Amino acid sequence: MAIVKEKQNKALEALRGDFGYTNPMEAPRILKVIVSTGIGSIKDKNKIKLIEDRLGKITGQKPAARQARKSIASFKLREGDVIGYQVTLRGKRMDMFLDKLVHVVLPRTRDFRGIKRTVVDEMGNATIGIKEHTIFPETSDEELKDVFGLAVTIVTTSQDQKETLAFLEHLGFPLKKEEEKK
Repeated sequence: MAIVKEKQNKALEALRGDFGYTNPMEAPRILKVIVSTGIGSIKDKNKIKLIEDRLGKITGQKPAARQARKSIASFKLREGDVIGYQVTLRGKRMDMFLDKLVHVVLPRTRDFRGIKRTVVDEMGNATIGIKEHTIFPETSDEELKDVFGLAVTIVTTSQDQKETLAFLEHLGFPLKKEEEKK
């Protein structure tokens, strides 16, 4: 759990030459990690409760329900209906989750060859999509019929895509190598 904090502290030295940091506060840091999932058109209360329970086990924190802000008749969606769940992780839980994500979960993904570099947006945040929640060790393999996907958003203090990619590589995220253009 302290591994992520140690690596963040060493990021200043590693990235100083590339980006010209003079102050330790200039070095990028991870502010929070947001794990979210949508329930789609599921109306079965037991399946919705299962998704909420599994997301809570994966993150170690109770998920908050996200409600629809607007009614859409063609989707049979009413304002206030629960459309998904979200967990915001900070501090030790964030560190433990990221450590588990990098060292346990991503290597368990079938045919995993690295995270695409396009997951980082222009503002310096990375969003990783996970197709099946069953790659997390906390979930049991019994509920293979109720598989759902989730999104992991890593919010950083860096200002652009290049800086975030260098920072994530330094932290040990398995990013794909840049392909040479022909």
